[in-house]
Amino acid sequence: MNILVVDDEKEIADVVELYLQNDQYKVFKFYNGQDALDCINNMKIDLAILDIMLPDIDGFQILKQIRQKYTFPVIMLTAKTEYMDKITGLTLGADDYIPKPFNPLELVARVKAQLRRYTQYNEGTKEEGDVLDFGGLLLNRTSHECVYNEVPLTLTPIEFDILWLLCENRGKVISSEELFEKVWHEKYYKNSNNTVMVHIRHLREKMSAPTGKSDFIKTVWGVGYKVEE
Repeated sequence: MNILVVDDEKEIADVVELYLQNDQYKVFKFYNGQDALDCINNMKIDLAILDIMLPDIDGFQILKQIRQKYTFPVIMLTAKTEYMDKITGLTLGADDYIPKPFNPLELVARVKAQLRRYTQYNEGTKEEGDVLDFGGLLLNRTSHECVYNEVPLTLTPIEFDILWLLCENRGKVISSEELFEKVWHEKYYKNSNNTVMVHIRHLREKMSAPTGKSDFIKTVWGVGYKVEE
């Protein structure tokens, strides 16, 4: 697996590289954004770890360019603690967000979790019931294809998992807590609801392109989200 690490703090980038290499990952390490973008365009990258504050191109701009072409997981790594930075990163398509200082072992665990999800996303499963087709929406869990009103949609693994869970339980309200714990496979905390909200909004934006409407996923205020039968 090829991991891209971008951080202008050499000591941090070197530590992250060391821990990832200890787990047999191949690391492409850069201290600025432009070199990282050149690497992305010339190498197969399986996951990126991006610092926000870089000397030339900030991590958000790199993330935007990644999401124009690729769906591989992106973890934002930053010393900034402002809440809006996290929301911005998630809105642009980040899969996880780790503030500095951090435990390198936790970072490696997050990397492994994201790569497991991404591998499942690309390989699919061999179980029955891997296709949902209703209301103009086609979801194929084996190929991870999403087509809405005959328009193919490019979804990140997390977006696909959210949509699959809601559609599989259509007609039923799924709480933010249940959605977060089933999709992210982590314990639900106070700020987890905001993470869910950002991804739901991102999904709605993508699904509104074919129809001009964003009501496929409905909010049940104070309860959660649902898709109509």
